[in-house]
Amino acid sequence: MAETKSPFFTYKGMPLVRKGNVIYFGNMYDEFIVMIEILGKEKKGGLDIANKVRLRKMATDITIPPNKAIVKMAERGSLYEALDIACAWLKV
Repeated sequence: MAETKSPFFTYKGMPLVRKGNVIYFGNMYDEFIVMIEILGKEKKGGLDIANKVRLRKMATDITIPPNKAIVKMAERGSLYEALDIACAWLKV
């Protein structure tokens, strides 16, 4: 059986979509996604590495006002920690 390819990068089978300093994790067809905002970066080995990120678990229902769509928030010191929490929030 041929393997289907996703048009998005994935982490633990869930889509990761980046626009600037914001990464959306999860499937927009599900009830919630996690928005990860990169607040700070540092250079390591010539690469920019996120050292401060903010997570927001958000409802995907467009009828909910934006200020009520956010159900959880957190800040972490790395993208890896943020993705770990995002997986727990989405129960991946």
